[in-house]
Amino acid sequence: MPSFRYTAITAAGETTTGLMDAPSEQALLDILRRQGSLPMRAEPADTRSGFLAGLMGAEFGGGRRLSGQDLAEITRELAVMLNAGQDLDRALRFLCDTATKKHVRILLGQVRDAVRDGSQFAAALQLHPRSFPRLYIGLVRAGEAGGMLAPTLDRLADLLERQRALTSSVISSLIYPAILLVAGIGSIVLLLTQVLPQFTPMFEQAGASLPRPTQIVIALGAFVSTYGLYVAVLLVVGVIAAQQALQRPAPRLWWDRTVLRLPIAGALAREILAARFARTLGTLLQNGVPLVGALGIVADVIGNAAAVAAVRAATESAKGGAGLSRPMQQSGIFPIRTIYLLRLGEETAQLGGMSLRAAEIHEEQSRIGIERLTALLVPVLILTMGVAVAGIVSSLLLAMLSLNDLAQ
Repeated sequence: MPSFRYTAITAAGETTTGLMDAPSEQALLDILRRQGSLPMRAEPADTRSGFLAGLMGAEFGGGRRLSGQDLAEITRELAVMLNAGQDLDRALRFLCDTATKKHVRILLGQVRDAVRDGSQFAAALQLHPRSFPRLYIGLVRAGEAGGMLAPTLDRLADLLERQRALTSSVISSLIYPAILLVAGIGSIVLLLTQVLPQFTPMFEQAGASLPRPTQIVIALGAFVSTYGLYVAVLLVVGVIAAQQALQRPAPRLWWDRTVLRLPIAGALAREILAARFARTLGTLLQNGVPLVGALGIVADVIGNAAAVAAVRAATESAKGGAGLSRPMQQSGIFPIRTIYLLRLGEETAQLGGMSLRAAEIHEEQSRIGIERLTALLVPVLILTMGVAVAGIVSSLLLAMLSLNDLAQ
């Protein structure tokens, strides 16, 4: 009898992994469900064939992962096809035929082949973990188990589209300030390393004492010309070292807490975090996932160590029947609006619906916060860079005027 490795969420909300003998992967999934667990992943214990398949897929163009936009579009189209009465095989064939990107077409073809060979849809998606995240596979598996695959995919599409829209909003808002910052730094470096050296020999030949601002600017230009490359390398090394340090739990927890406490950006980060938490939790609850199991999944996908600690504390409270809102309020991580809406959802037995409502409010607040931050950041950058450039030019003019006075 073959052996399978599995990952599942128990009825207590804990993530468990193990090794089990079963006649087939589907039989293993049935056993886990009968035990009260929510299966998230199952694969043969001998993964050599899967590794070879991955190499073959990469060789023929199937190794590329789906982008967030591709995944959202596929999910929405698949939900539309299933709601229209099409079976899963025909819906997947339609997606394969209409896909414009080669790697998307290859991946969907592999999923369809696995389904036609008798695998569950979630099990077929699980063969491509780089393209289909754990949350996605878990919701599809829950939808299949309850016979509600089409509505589940509808909610998944909403979740993916909302997350992509929020991420795109953040990135789009930061593009202009980033361009201003790069242009400003480039202008300053150009003045210090290319323009300033043209005047330095003239100042030296005059032999006069230069004004203090001019001396500072000349010294700064010499430093940038001599050590600028080394400073850039040190900055890159520092960023890489910081990224490695943030892989460790303690530094990551400190950093995430620090970000949430920043004066302006911290409030925006909390709004975005609350939107992600509420949208994910509401989607899971609306698809029939128990609260404790849903919190276990949310803790894995929320992405902020401080928020993860708060969610795990709330999970322990939910296990004891004490509710969700009180421990989350005690954490001080989430906005008070989130706490009140979750408490209202608990009192009215509509936690899933109120979580989605909270997500809509926080997404709108995030959008407004991003616009305000951009409106504040752009003039600050323009003013700072303008003052720096004006200071360099003024120091040169001051030196030239002093030389002119000396000549007269």
